[in-house]
Amino acid sequence: MLGVFAVDDRAADDGVARRLKALACTAPLHDLDVRKPLLDWCDAGCYQMAEIGLQAIDQVTLAMDFDHGADQEQVVRRIVPFIAAQAPARGSAEHERVGHWVLDNLLNVGSVDRGFQTDYGTVTVDGRYVRRRFDFKLLAELAGPDGQVFLRATDEAINVLVGALDTDVESAQIAAEVKLENLIRRGRLGDARLAAEQARYRTVQYAEALRGKLDATRRDVRSVDWLASVPELIEEALAHIESRYRAETAILNNIADARDESTEPDQRRRAAELVVIVNECIRRHTQLQARLLDAGATFRAEQDRQQFAGRPQRASVDVFGQLLRPCLELGVATAVAPSTAFFGAAAGVRLPSVLSLGGLVETLLVPPVEHDPFGARIPEPDLMDTPPDRFSEDQWQLVDDLLDLPDVGRRLSGLLEEARALDPQLPQLVALRVLHAVGSTISGPRGQDDDGVCLAVDDGTVLEDPEFGGCDLLVTTALLDTAADRPGEVA
Repeated sequence: MLGVFAVDDRAADDGVARRLKALACTAPLHDLDVRKPLLDWCDAGCYQMAEIGLQAIDQVTLAMDFDHGADQEQVVRRIVPFIAAQAPARGSAEHERVGHWVLDNLLNVGSVDRGFQTDYGTVTVDGRYVRRRFDFKLLAELAGPDGQVFLRATDEAINVLVGALDTDVESAQIAAEVKLENLIRRGRLGDARLAAEQARYRTVQYAEALRGKLDATRRDVRSVDWLASVPELIEEALAHIESRYRAETAILNNIADARDESTEPDQRRRAAELVVIVNECIRRHTQLQARLLDAGATFRAEQDRQQFAGRPQRASVDVFGQLLRPCLELGVATAVAPSTAFFGAAAGVRLPSVLSLGGLVETLLVPPVEHDPFGARIPEPDLMDTPPDRFSEDQWQLVDDLLDLPDVGRRLSGLLEEARALDPQLPQLVALRVLHAVGSTISGPRGQDDDGVCLAVDDGTVLEDPEFGGCDLLVTTALLDTAADRPGEVA
């Protein structure tokens, strides 16, 4: 009769499976205490490893937000005081090592996928007992945008903290809020703190569900139902946040009343701690609301990116290390199979230029792009007015006469004195013309059909002038032979 009842009552069978999964999630915590006598680097009998594991999961859950997780070293630092309270006579180095050991075991370091497995059974409709495997993780390592590895608590770990598994997020949150408000009104602030922490864990779990949807969208937008399920999730989540804001505001008012009316210091301290926890819940709701509002934009951006992305890039094969050297160690008959498989896959198939008759017709019927026969219109440039010349035409003519030295060279100092006698501003123009003549070439003047080019040479003489300093250059004019065939020939 009991077997018939178990077979017919499917709800009871599902409840048994839920409880078995819940027990499986606590098994890694109990296993910590089972394996602590095997530690050869300390006497771990004084440490309650399961309690330390719960503290570690708690700290990871509170430290992670929507985009990032908890830093492993920071989690160890936060649980070290709890470890030190269990064994105050031990050193801080041992306390930190115990914290790292607990975290490594919660991560299941050393396994292939860093996960836990357990077997359980269910009874089918026809009465058969079917064994099933439940794979889960308590803590997971993920990489952030900057490449840093951080920890995140999984849904199973959060359910271990609140004592449930696969519980509906919305109903659990509402129940926790009602329980919290009633406990505060009755003055049971110790129990109210526990209920508030459970409500906070449920908020984190709700955010994790949305984050999982967005991460799956970034990998493949087709794997997530953005037509029905995700919009319903976003709508329900926004309604959830709106109701939680009202509930948490009322809770804060009740906490303030309980704190102001209480005369016991311990009661006031607990009320102040509750204020911090509820404010943390409000902060997480605000963060979740911002992510919900950006979810649609994330979907559209990923849809565009994945639609116009190129072909997937695959890791290249090391022909020398992965094919040639191993094949050289094999016999000819054995090496033929892997060599044939590699070259057959590397060569690939030849794609025709036109895949089908429909593609050919479509290609031929594509209308040509119309082009303007006169070309694109050139925009009118916005030209600035030419600034007035600093020197007049008469001053330029005077300097040309001074630098016309076809027979003999002169010093820059003498040219400056003569120019200063003609016009006080003229020495500046002479200095500019002479400096421009230093290292000048004859290709420019020859192309302009000039008769000569001004040259200036430094022979190491120091210029002695009241207005200018530097070298006293030798200045002369070189006449150009316009009848010469080779450019650059100087007469």
